[in-house]
Amino acid sequence: MRAFSLIFGLALLFPLAGHAEQASTRPHSGAAKSAPRADQPRPLGRFEDWTAATHIEGTRTVCYAFTRARSSNPKIPGRGEVILTVTERPTSRDTVAISAGYTYPPNTTVRLLMDKTAFDFYTAQRSAFARDGRAVVNAMHHHREAIAHAPPPRGAGTITDVFSLRGFSAAYARILKACPSK
Repeated sequence: MRAFSLIFGLALLFPLAGHAEQASTRPHSGAAKSAPRADQPRPLGRFEDWTAATHIEGTRTVCYAFTRARSSNPKIPGRGEVILTVTERPTSRDTVAISAGYTYPPNTTVRLLMDKTAFDFYTAQRSAFARDGRAVVNAMHHHREAIAHAPPPRGAGTITDVFSLRGFSAAYARILKACPSK
C-alpha cells in the first residue's frame, strides 16, 4: 500500500517533473548540471486524456497510466486531485485504483460504472482498489468514460467522479511495452 501511495504522489507531481526535466537541460551560467534522481517519474507519453509513466521502486521498474477526473460532484472544499490509475508491476498486473483526494470512511465500497457494467472497489484511506483489476481494464478498452460513486468523507450522500477513457488503450499498450509480464 505504501508503495502505491508513493505512485499516486508521483502522479500528482508528474507535470512538475516534466517541467523540471526541461529546465535542467537549459544552459546555466557556470552551474553544474545535476543528474535526475532515479526515483523521479519518467514520462512515456500523453495519449489524449491519459498519461503513461514509469517509476523505479526499489530495483524494479513500475509502469502506470493515469487520468484526472473530468468532473466531480458535489464539490468538496479542500479536496485533493482525483486520479484513476492502472499500474503494472512485475509481481502484480492490472492494479486499478482511484485516489479520492480525501480519506474514505472505513469499510466502504466505491462503485465504478462503465455504461451498465459495475465494478466494486474496496477502500483503504485515500484510495480505492478494484477487486478484479483485469476485468476493469478489459471494460475500460470498450467504453468512453467511467463514473465512480463513492461515499463522502462525512455525512450522507454520494460523491460522483467522471473519468474520460479517451486514450486509455494507447496508454495501456505503452505501459505494457515498457513493463512486459514475465
